[in-house]
Order: sequence, then structure tokens, then C-alpha cells
Amino acid sequence: MSATTDHRRGLRQAVDFGALVAFLLAYGVHRFVRGLDGQQALVEATWVLVGASALALAVGWRLERRLAPLPLLAGGFALIFGSLTLIFHDPTLLKLKLTIQNTLLAMVLLGSLPFRKYPFRYLLESAFRLTEAGWRGLTLRYGLFFAAVAIVNEVIWRTQSDDVWVSFRGGLWLASAGFGIWQVVYIMKHMIRDEPEDAPGATTPDPDR
Repeated sequence: MSATTDHRRGLRQAVDFGALVAFLLAYGVHRFVRGLDGQQALVEATWVLVGASALALAVGWRLERRLAPLPLLAGGFALIFGSLTLIFHDPTLLKLKLTIQNTLLAMVLLGSLPFRKYPFRYLLESAFRLTEAGWRGLTLRYGLFFAAVAIVNEVIWRTQSDDVWVSFRGGLWLASAGFGIWQVVYIMKHMIRDEPEDAPGATTPDPDR
């Protein structure tokens, strides 16, 4: 992987994270500076979320000339449910977005396990190779994580205030980052490394064969 590719991916991830930060800041301004109630502040902040999500997708396309599946899914859901929130003036749709998005991801990942057709293998195999058990375990872990996010989101938005839900939305990014770092250790454990040609036990091709 080249330094240029790393730089582009880093910039795209920064823009993706910036969309969430912009949304959180916009909510804070409308809620605590302008004094709007939580529902109205969420609707007003959704304008920022929709614009920032569109910008993130545009930057991703500009940098890589393609839309990677996961950023496309996240950005697409943000645009769709954000637009519906603005059209119907109902922030419940924005809250449901997190549940629906993560439920679909969980269903796809967990549903692939019986068939041994792991989506992560098709998405990530160009970056690294894992054992069969590694792909299966990684798929299971992320499937359960997405399912847990969907469940927790449902509990929070249905039982807590808008301020608590927005705080949860921000904390979820930190939880996701921490979970991702934890999976790096798992990936390293199950990674297939090319055996050096001069390693003990390595065979030398017979030129006369």
C-alpha cells in the first residue's frame, strides 16, 4: 500500500469523521445557544449532517474515483434518512437510521456465516489475507457488534432524551474506533504471512523438473 493511498484514505476518514463532528456541533449550537428544544435542534442539525455527508461522498469519489462500500452505505443512509427527517420534520427518522443501518449490516454478516461467504473477505482480501477461521471470526465479531449497536440505539432513543441520544451518537464513534483497534490484534493473530524463500523447511524448486 503506497503512501499516497494511505494519505487519501486518511483524508477520507477525516472527512467522514468531520461530518459527525459538524452534526454534533450544530446540535449543540441550536440546543444550548439558540435555546431550541431537542426535537427542533435535531432537525436543524440534520441540515448540516446532510450537507457534510454529501461532501464526504464527493471527497471519497474525488480521491479514489470510486465509492467504497461501507462509506457509501453510511453516507447513503445519512442522506436518505436525513432528507426524510427534513421533509417530514421528524427527527425520529434520523434515530431510526442508526437502527436500520446496523440491523442490515448485522443480518448480512451473520447471515453469511452458514454459507462461508464472508463479505469482509471480498472487501479486504486485497489488503491482507486471513485464515478461514480468521475471516469467520472477524465476520462474527462485527455482526454481533452491529446487532448490539442497533439494540442499544433502540433502547436509548425510545427511553432517553434527545440530549442523551446525541451524546450516545458521539460516543458511538469512539466505541467503534476502540472496537476496530481491538480487531487489529485479532487480525494479526490470524493473518497469513508469506513464507520467506530461505526459511527453514522451504523447498527450492528443481530446475530439471
